[in-house]
Order: sequence, then C-alpha cells, then structure tokens
Amino acid sequence: MYEQYFGLRKNPFVMAPDPAFLFLTAAHREALAGLTYAVLSRKGFLVLTGEAGTGKTTLLSTILHSIPASRANFSLVLNPMLTPAEFLELALLDFGIPEVPVSKAQRLMLLQQYLVEAHRQGKVSVLIVDEAHKLGPDLLEEIRLLTNFETAEGKLLQIVLAGQSELNALLARQDLRQLKQRIAVRLAIRPLTPAEVEHYLRHRWARAGASADLPFRAEAIEGITRWSQGIPRVVNAICDNALLLAYGAGVSSIGAEQIREAAQDLDLLNGGAPTAAASTARVEVAELRVPTPASALVAPGPIRVPPPKLPRQVKPSLLARWAGKLGLVAATNKI
Repeated sequence: MYEQYFGLRKNPFVMAPDPAFLFLTAAHREALAGLTYAVLSRKGFLVLTGEAGTGKTTLLSTILHSIPASRANFSLVLNPMLTPAEFLELALLDFGIPEVPVSKAQRLMLLQQYLVEAHRQGKVSVLIVDEAHKLGPDLLEEIRLLTNFETAEGKLLQIVLAGQSELNALLARQDLRQLKQRIAVRLAIRPLTPAEVEHYLRHRWARAGASADLPFRAEAIEGITRWSQGIPRVVNAICDNALLLAYGAGVSSIGAEQIREAAQDLDLLNGGAPTAAASTARVEVAELRVPTPASALVAPGPIRVPPPKLPRQVKPSLLARWAGKLGLVAATNKI
C-alpha cells in the first residue's frame, strides 16, 4: 500500500520467509555455511535452533535455493504434527515419489531404493523438518531410525531438524540419548544486536528497491530495537505498521512517536507478542486518507545516522572458516 509513496518496488518488511531479503549476521553466515558443508559432506544428523522469528525458515529456504538440483534432492516437512505413518508418507511425497504404498515395510523399501539411486547419481538426499521442537518422542525415534540407511562412505539420508530452543531440551531426554549421540553438527542463530538492527533495516530497504534514504530517524531505530528485542519478525511487524502510520499521516520521516504507536498496536509495550489481527490494524486508517506525495512535502534533507561501532574482531570460528572454503564469507550486509 505504501510502496509507491516511499519509492519502493516491493514491501521491504514482508513477513514471508523470502530468501531475497536474507540478512546474514555472523551467526547466520556460520549457520548457512555449516548447514551447506554438513549436508554436502553427508554428516547425517544436523540441528538448527533459534528463538521464534530469528530467521530459521528463511535460512532453510536459502539452503533449498542455493544447492543446485544436480547435487541434492530435498524433502521439506513444514508441519511435523503428524503420526509416524503420515510423516513418512509426506516425506516420500515431497521427494517426488507419487505412489506411496500403504504398508510401512514397503514404504521403507521404496525410500531405500530412492536413496540408493540418488547416491548412485552422485546426489545427496536431504530431509528438512521445520518446527521440530513440536515433534513427539515416538516420531523422533522413527526419524532416528531413518539414519540407518547408509553405505561405508556415509549416510544416505541427511536430516536437518530446525526448531526453537525447546528442541535442545527435547533432545536432552534420556529416552532420546541414541538420537542425541547421532547429531553431527549443532547450529544456533540469535536475535539481532542493536547495531545489527540498523544494518537489517538498511539491508531490507535497499533490497526493496528504495529510491530514497531510510525514513527511520535515530530515535525510531532505537525504539524498534527496544520493542522488538532484536527479533527480525517483530522488527518487520513494527516497521510495516509504522510505515502505514506515516503514509496515512502524509509524512516521509518516522520518529519515536510512530514507532511507539506501532508497538502499542502490536501489544508489545508490555512484552506481549504481535497478533495477525494487530499486524494489519492500520490498513483501514491508511485507506481513509489521501496523503500528499512525498516529493511535494517540504521537509529537511534525510537524516543520516552515523554507522554503529562494530564489535571487536575475534578469531574466526571453525564454521566461519568453513564459510570461507564454501565461498560464503564474501556475503556481507553492507548496503
């Protein structure tokens, strides 16, 4: 709605996990490098954790798009609230196997044949389970048994479990110790730091094709950081609502007042979580007004916020060095 008003080609703060908007912090770069390396090296069981809204699904989408089909086959399970039989059926269907037999024995034999053939063609087969913290112990045990498909060279099926931090507690259960022992790589992503929030805003603003400078003033960025607690999904919700407020009021610069109002609409002032209804609450308000075009507004020039101080340089971790070998270190967030 406000894209044309602010000189944008598309919505910069869309809530969908669009890989085109992927913002690579150091933790995200390491997770991307670690996942890519572990999958292509046939490490077997991989775990990715992070708080809700920190970008796990976007990172998984990036993996799906960055590894070519000539090197890997993917099966993605987005809703793990299934019975073991339903889970295996969905995994087979997403691998592109159209006719799934009813018998579990026949399904497992079909999966084994598929994995062996993919291995013969030099392809890696990858099963990705999102929202894995919702998996039950029985289903996790079934998933563990799928790693028994292997050759002397390595695992035929690579399994990625991605979920919120509760997944770590789930995997620490005594009855799942055999599964925990098979985890080859553990990766984690965290909320954005205050410095990263500003870089994140500028990154997405540029990716949306902006022809003007970022409209958020310094005090607005401070408010976004405070109310979002560094969670990218919440940052998107606050910014989207604030832009709608500015559009409805006919202003081109956003300050602390609009950010606070957007956070209040999203029930964030008291530590609440935004709801789907709240995230669109400003649509009707914006439609009631015909704002003055931004080019006709009499306003001071764009306020340029000095770049934040970067943290002290530390020795690259093992995953960062993997990233260098995979050509991922060159990916930066500078815009």
